[in-house]
This record gives sequence, structure tokens and C-alpha cells, in this order.
Amino acid sequence: MTPLRRKLPKLDQALAQLPYVPKALGLVWESARRWTMAWAVLLLVQGVLPVATVYLTKAVVDSLVGALGGGPDWAAIRPTLVLVALMAVVLLLGEVLRSLTTWVRTAQSELVQDHISGLIHEKAVTLDLAFYETPEYYDQMHRARVDAMGRPVALLENTGSLVQNSITLVAMAAVLTPYGLWLPALLVVSTLPALYVVVRYTVRFHRWRIRTTMAVRRTRYYDWMLTLRDAAAELRLFALGDHFRSAYQQLRQTLRTERVDLARDQALAELAASGVGLLAMGAAMGWMAWQAVQGIVTLGDVALFYQAFSQGQRMMRTLLNSIGEMYRNVLFLENLFEFLALEPQITDPPRPTSPAEPPPHELRLEDVTFRYPGSEHPALAGFNLNIPAGKIVALVGANGAGKSTLVKLICRFYDPEGGRVTLDGEDLRDLPLDWLHRQITVLFQEPVHFHTTAARNIILGDQAARPDMPAIEAAAQAAGADEPIQRLPKGYETVLGKWFGGAELSVGEWQRVALARAFLRKAAIVILDEPTSAMDSWAEADWLARFRELVAGRTAIIITHRFTTAMHADIIHVMDAGHILESGSHGDLLAQGGRYAQSWRAQMEGGATTIPHDQTLAEPARALRE
Repeated sequence: MTPLRRKLPKLDQALAQLPYVPKALGLVWESARRWTMAWAVLLLVQGVLPVATVYLTKAVVDSLVGALGGGPDWAAIRPTLVLVALMAVVLLLGEVLRSLTTWVRTAQSELVQDHISGLIHEKAVTLDLAFYETPEYYDQMHRARVDAMGRPVALLENTGSLVQNSITLVAMAAVLTPYGLWLPALLVVSTLPALYVVVRYTVRFHRWRIRTTMAVRRTRYYDWMLTLRDAAAELRLFALGDHFRSAYQQLRQTLRTERVDLARDQALAELAASGVGLLAMGAAMGWMAWQAVQGIVTLGDVALFYQAFSQGQRMMRTLLNSIGEMYRNVLFLENLFEFLALEPQITDPPRPTSPAEPPPHELRLEDVTFRYPGSEHPALAGFNLNIPAGKIVALVGANGAGKSTLVKLICRFYDPEGGRVTLDGEDLRDLPLDWLHRQITVLFQEPVHFHTTAARNIILGDQAARPDMPAIEAAAQAAGADEPIQRLPKGYETVLGKWFGGAELSVGEWQRVALARAFLRKAAIVILDEPTSAMDSWAEADWLARFRELVAGRTAIIITHRFTTAMHADIIHVMDAGHILESGSHGDLLAQGGRYAQSWRAQMEGGATTIPHDQTLAEPARALRE
């Protein structure tokens, strides 16, 4: 990913951003075509109505002066009342059109936002996991979701306002021209200070938003810590509430102060610009009043002139504000389109190799070197491993040994920077990505808690197969999840989790549901990351007794810290710091009398069933390196 340019926008940059305008309007047209057409018609009509109001005002004043000059007479006053009635109709029509426009814009906005949300979600689920390794990605995501989400609609509204006000402004200039060609020029010149203010503070606000993106995300993080269930227990036990509240308030105070200061500076600048406009208005009205005193123009002309000039100034300021808002929206739209332009690196090959023979499959890692984005040190360097077809292979080792990295490489969430990962001799990069993922099922170390029914939680493991209830129940029984699910108020139809008023499970029960989700997919390769870590000893013993039958005919990889789980594997690899320390079956490793055997005997004598992270595996790793 290339870093975003965050320099002060100059003329060349502004011109470079112009292509985003048709792109944004294209998004609006794609998602709300009919509503957009209706909106355009309403804008055109509303652009002409103010001119009709100005001319009717002149006609009413002149008619009223003539009627009053001849004394009270119904015949003389009747034309004036007709004109007043027409003005009332025009004003009423304006209100009706404004109400219709609000309705149309609301429908249009909802459709466009849903369309853009769909584009963002589609992009987010296709990007590589590597994007989640950098804060720049989260900044881009935040700006796309929060800052840029409503910008296409806002840009359309700005464009509509620009068109509508331009129509009205041209008409007002035409009204003023007979009184003097210098009046339209004065109208334009008097609003130039406002244009300067709009552009200057649009740029300043955009730069401030870019600079504070991470701070805004941090306030959301603090808010999440204070309000969601995940952190509630630790916040109370360790009395962390005041800490996070203080951190949130301090950061919000900084953001609030900066935003208010920016608004204050803008308000003062706008006030000075408005003063220039008022002086121009006063000068023009003084000249027009002098013309009326000399009898050159009528009172109706004065009323028309006042309305035309004042509305012209207002329209000009609104037009300039629309231009400023358009520029601001284009600046933020750059963020949206930059995010939508991100492309995953993990993709299907141009010419995919034909899929391998039917399972079971053999996996090999050949001289693999891999480092996570932004990391200086490789997680794996010159790593070699063979996982035979149809065998159960256990990977044991301390945290950070590289076990979970192997899972990500086998699933092709990442590609190695050196060496290759093969399936039945074929490089994973040469295989169709969707086909590869269909061959693999995984229980991740931290499985997702889906807040939906228990049945749906399991179905999500293989939606494409549309499993029936017997298949769902069989997967739950294989994972040991059937019993806790049956105890729920509505069994498999019980909503899990508290977000939507469902039933909460224990950590171990959630893990069994996730394990059922993994078992539901009849994949050729089964990868289980700490499958028994949250199970009690009775549940673990029950599950292990059936494990070989569950994975019969499939290639299985188990990542575990528990000897009692690892001993059921055909082959055990002891890992540390990206290296294989020892390999063999449980019996072979005990017979070798190495570190695995020493750890086993020490833990059996002490009654422990897990590998100590800080001693038993770290010591042989140090010895190997020395």
C-alpha cells in the first residue's frame, strides 16, 4: 500500500481531484436513478420561482401605489389583490416544492448510502489480512466509512444547490442590468471575500480531519472499552473505568478545543466578509433611493431592486458556500475512492492449475521465509515441514513459535516472501483460491462469537452446502456442543450472546460451537488451533476419544499446548522461534529422551497436562541455536 498524500492542496492537486466528481455522481446515478431525475426537475423549478416573486413584488407595489392614489375603489384595488393572490400561490408552491425535495433527497440519500456501504463491505472482505497489520489501513477504513460515507449525496446536493442558485443568480443579474451594468459587477465583487473565506477554511478543516483521524479512532476505542461487554469484567475488577474515562475525556477535550477554535476563526472571517457585502448593499440602496427621489424610478422599482440585490447577494454567498462544500466533499471523496481502489495481493493466478486429486492431501512448506508487514524480523526463515496425507500432525510450542503463522500460510491468507507452500506438489499460488479454501476447515484460536441462533452459528461453517438439521446436529455432537445446546431454552433455535437478548455460553461452550462449525464443512484438511484449550478435562477426554474417527480419511493439523491432546497425533513437531526442535510420534519422542520427553515426565509427575511456555520449550530452542 502506498501512503496517502497529505499535503496542502494546491491548484494542481485540486485539478487532479476533479475526476472524483463524476465518479461520485455516477455512484448516485447507479443507486437512485429515478429519484435523481425527480430531484433535478424540482431544482430547476425552484431556481425560477424567486425571479417570479421579485417581479410580482414590483407589480404589487406599483399597483398598490396607483390604487391608493385614486382613493378607495374596489375596481382599482382588485388587480392588486389578484397580484397578491398570485404571489401567495407562488410562495405556497415554493413550500410544496421544498417539502417534495426533502422527501426525494431522503429517499435518494438512503439508497446511495446503502450502495456505498455495500461497496465498502465488498472491498473490506476481499482485502488481504496484511491490510489489518497497519494503522494506515484502519485510518483509510475510518475515513471511507465515517468521513466519506455521505459525501456523494452531499456532493450531489451541493451540485444541485449550485445549479439552482446559478439559475436564480443569472435571473437576478438580468433584473438588475437595466438599472446599471455596474450593479451585477458590484454584486460579484462584494462576495469575493466570502469566496476566500470558504476556500481557506475548507482546506483547513480537511487538513485537520486528516491529521486527527487516529485520535478520533482512539476515542471510539475508549468508548468501546467503556460500553461493550468484552472488557466489562476486567474494567470492574481492576478499577480501570476512571482510567479509560479520563483518557477519553482528555482526547475529546483536545479535539473539541481544536474544532471550536477552527469554527471561531471561520466565524470571524465570515463576519468580516459579510461586512464588505453589507457596505456594497448600503451603497447600492443609497444610489437607488436617490434615483427614486429624483423620480427616475418608482417605489416598485425600489422594492424590486432591494429584493433582487439582497437575494442576489444571498444567492452568491450560497453559491460560494456550495463551491466550498463541493471542494470539501471532493477532498473527502478522495479517501473513499482510494479505499475502493485498494487491491488484494492474494488473488487467483492468471492461469490456475487444475485442482489436485481427491483427498486426502499432502502439504509441504519448502524453505519458507515469511515476515508480517511492518516487521523487521521474520516469523519463519528457511522453514521446512511435511504434513503427510491422511495423517494427524500436532504442532506444539510456546506462544510466538510460529504455529499460527503456518495456519495462515496454509490457508493462503499470506504468501511467503521466499520458498513455497505446496498441496500435493502444486504451489498454492497456482491453485484457484476459492477451491483451496473449500478444501480447508479451521477452528481458529479466537473463534468468532456470532450473535445468532445456535443452528445458524454452525451453519455458517458451510452455508453453500445448505445443511439440514441432522447434519447440524451431527457436527454439534462431533464437537461435544450438542449437550450444552440442548440445555438452552429453545435448543438450536436459541439466539446466542447478549447483544440481541440471547443466551450466553461459557468460553468452553463457545469453543465447542465453533468446533462444530469447523466440523460441518467436510473439508479434506482439518486445522484445529487449540481445540481443547477451553474444555475441562472431562470434555477433553470425551472429545479426544472420538477425534480419530472424526478426521478419518482427512489430513489433520492440531496446534496445542496440551500433551494429552498432542499424544493422539501420528506425528508431533515441537516448535520454537520459527524452528522445528524435535519431530516424531509421542512414543518416538519419549524414546528419544529429549526435551519433549523431559517435559512430559516432569508434567506427569507434577500432574500437569500443558507445556510450560517459559521453560520446557524455550530451553531446547536456546540449546539448538547455541
